[in-house]
Amino acid sequence: MKRSILFVSSLLFLSFLNACGPKGNHDGKIDTQDVNISATADGVAPKGMEPVMTFDSELHDFGKITQGERVKFAFKFKNTGKSELIISDAKGSCGCTVPEIPKKPVAPGAEDYIGVEFNSEGKHGLNEKTVTIISNANPHTKVITIKAEVLQPSTK
Repeated sequence: MKRSILFVSSLLFLSFLNACGPKGNHDGKIDTQDVNISATADGVAPKGMEPVMTFDSELHDFGKITQGERVKFAFKFKNTGKSELIISDAKGSCGCTVPEIPKKPVAPGAEDYIGVEFNSEGKHGLNEKTVTIISNANPHTKVITIKAEVLQPSTK
C-alpha cells in the first residue's frame, strides 16, 4: 500500500514539474508528422496554389510586467496564398500561454489575428513562450513567440 501511494505521489510530482514545459518534442515544437491535415479543405492543392500564412511579426515583447498580470496580444497575419487558409489548432508551450484562433477559413488576400494571452502568475524574470499553429498552409506549422520580463510586485 505504501509503495502504491509513493508511486502515485511520484508520478503526480513529475507531472507538476512538467506542467509548463514544452509539448511535443524536446524543442517545444509540434512535429508535422503528428498532424494529418490536407493542404486545403477540398484536398491537396496543386503546387503554388496552397494557402500561406504571413505574419506582420512572429515575436511580441510585452516588456516589463508585474507578476500576476495577464497580458494579451493579437498577432496579425495575412493569407498570401491562393486558397482558403484553415487553422485547425494552436498550442501554447505552457499552460500560462493561451492562444485563440479564427473559427472561419481565411480567404486568399484576407487578414486575421491569432490572439495570445500570457498569465504571469507564479512567474519571475525573463519568460519566453511559444505558440505552435497548425493549419493547411505551406508549411503546416508556424511558431510565434511572446516574451516578457516579470517583476516581483513591490511591497510598500
